[in-house]
Amino acid sequence: MNITVLCVGNIKEKFYKDACAEYVKRIGRFGKVSVTEVDECHTAGNQDKEKEGALILKKIALSSLKIALCVEGKRESSEELAKLIKDAAIGGKSDITFIIGGSEGLSDEVKNAADVRLSFSDMTFPHQLMRVILFEQVYRAFKINAGERYHK
Repeated sequence: MNITVLCVGNIKEKFYKDACAEYVKRIGRFGKVSVTEVDECHTAGNQDKEKEGALILKKIALSSLKIALCVEGKRESSEELAKLIKDAAIGGKSDITFIIGGSEGLSDEVKNAADVRLSFSDMTFPHQLMRVILFEQVYRAFKINAGERYHK
């Protein structure tokens, strides 16, 4: 399984980088993980979601299962996310792309291009922290699918 995290901006804080690196290493025994970053775009000092969206759409592999992380998406349990990943593999999808927007979220174009809209919470998280949370949940999903124990 190939997991791509496609996101706006880069991580500057070492503690976020370290946490992401740890989970990427752990996920590595189950599949390949890559991170693709697109530049943050601003117009008149505000995030330009449409410009960012155009950059994101250019980077998405059409054959990939596209999962947009957005507050209006469906909430899933860890077990349900594991099933989504397992069902993708069974259905012949070997690539999953998770899409994380910038501070103002994703453009409607990106959300409409997604196969799945997924929400982790009604709360707002910094998009850098969202990467850590996503990697942890993907790791947890692989552990669940492998029938391995993972603390709750």
